[in-house]
Amino acid sequence: MHHTTYVKATGVDDATTKMADGVQLLAGGMTLIPTMKQRLASPEMLVDLAGCGLSGIEDKGDSVRIGAMTRHADVARSDLVRSTVPALAALAGGIGDRQVRNCGTIGGSVANNDPSACYPAAVLGLGGTVHTSKRDIAADDFFTGMFETALDEDEMITAVSFPKTGKAAYVKFPNPASRYAMVGVFVASTGAGTRVAVTGAGGDGVFRHGEMESALDASFGAASEHHWSIGDGNIRLHERLSVCAYVLCCTFHPRPCSDANMTMHMCGACGHVAC
Repeated sequence: MHHTTYVKATGVDDATTKMADGVQLLAGGMTLIPTMKQRLASPEMLVDLAGCGLSGIEDKGDSVRIGAMTRHADVARSDLVRSTVPALAALAGGIGDRQVRNCGTIGGSVANNDPSACYPAAVLGLGGTVHTSKRDIAADDFFTGMFETALDEDEMITAVSFPKTGKAAYVKFPNPASRYAMVGVFVASTGAGTRVAVTGAGGDGVFRHGEMESALDASFGAASEHHWSIGDGNIRLHERLSVCAYVLCCTFHPRPCSDANMTMHMCGACGHVAC
């Protein structure tokens, strides 16, 4: 039987000093614990971050700063997030189930960078900033590949900041069981132009869709009619991406459905579309 030592860090400095080969940081444990149960990971030591004081949501003027250990449920029901970045609150409310939302953390999700996770799309789509024990990393520089980030081996996330954006929305095709995004698209209209981040569809994880950004900058209406592709030949992914783009465009600029007396609506929690 493999032996794992469990310790509880008292702060960021304490946690980083314990980081070494064979050591895993424990945030919400939504990925790490199931992986250990399946014997796919056998860390020599688990360092619990619950006592590091990294929970909380702060108004920083032009941005919202969320502590790395803040639970998904806390983000979803935060009045500050709901009033300043409502798309982020809706995204958090659609992650997993109640158990996952009340245990999983934003820092753990972003650090893990699962290719089908929702939070990476929000960080990249909104042009957020990842704050670590060493530095601040722009979203465009943080995600480097599937389950890969710019974090050094002795570096941990302490918070994530999101700019307050005039318009933003997120839509995903959730897996019926896990609610991971089979395809998810986050769109944000910023002062520097439109940002589009796609999760669940890229071979290297979350990515920005430059062609869609250019089209949306030119015309949201025209972009919604386009059949978007990802480039890997997967027709199902192409169809899901195109539907996500259409729903997002309707979110920004509502239009009638085929029935003139009906209007398209989107559930902010799960991305379900109904007329």
